[in-house]
Amino acid sequence: MKKLFILIFFALTFSTIYAQRFEGGFLGGFNATQVSGDNYVGYHKPGILFGAFVQTDLAPAVFAGMEVKYSQKGARNKIDAEDQEPDKYIMRLGYAEIPVFAGFRANDRGSVIGGLSFGYLIHSGEYDENGPFVEEDKNAFYNFDLQPFIGFKFDFVDNLSVDLRLAYSVLPIRDQPGEETTYYYWINNQFNNVISLALYYNFRR
Repeated sequence: MKKLFILIFFALTFSTIYAQRFEGGFLGGFNATQVSGDNYVGYHKPGILFGAFVQTDLAPAVFAGMEVKYSQKGARNKIDAEDQEPDKYIMRLGYAEIPVFAGFRANDRGSVIGGLSFGYLIHSGEYDENGPFVEEDKNAFYNFDLQPFIGFKFDFVDNLSVDLRLAYSVLPIRDQPGEETTYYYWINNQFNNVISLALYYNFRR
């Protein structure tokens, strides 16, 4: 079902690319991520993103569109070299996402964009110095993620754009553990916090 979900939306995306009023193409880039609600601070978990997009002009300076993409998120404890017994921790999350967005062209090259991204969790994992968490230490994540985002897009040549975004979950990816349970890496409800940088190739320009 997860694979079917992705294939359907990719098919819908590419079927509209060649419609008269639409333009679209491919995108790919990187995430710098952290999770609010854990015991670590900083965008220390890198990830990749890739997918496709379509968009259309609503007015000379206003456009709207959608994307279908795969995006890696999570968290990582940055190890201090001076710590004799560091707590290793890595959270790896992979989402199929459908962002919808609107943009305003501030000039011929630069645009401000904003929107909402709907995510479905495809895979997840947590790791410490002993490897993947054993079954009794696992705590499930919610399947769905909802992230408003804001960003800036710059068209540096006719077919290529670079896109910088900041996104933050408005729904927890999992809730705070019960008061009777404590974890060294988990202190509150958890939310994805993502900075992304991606390159966009537009077929139609």
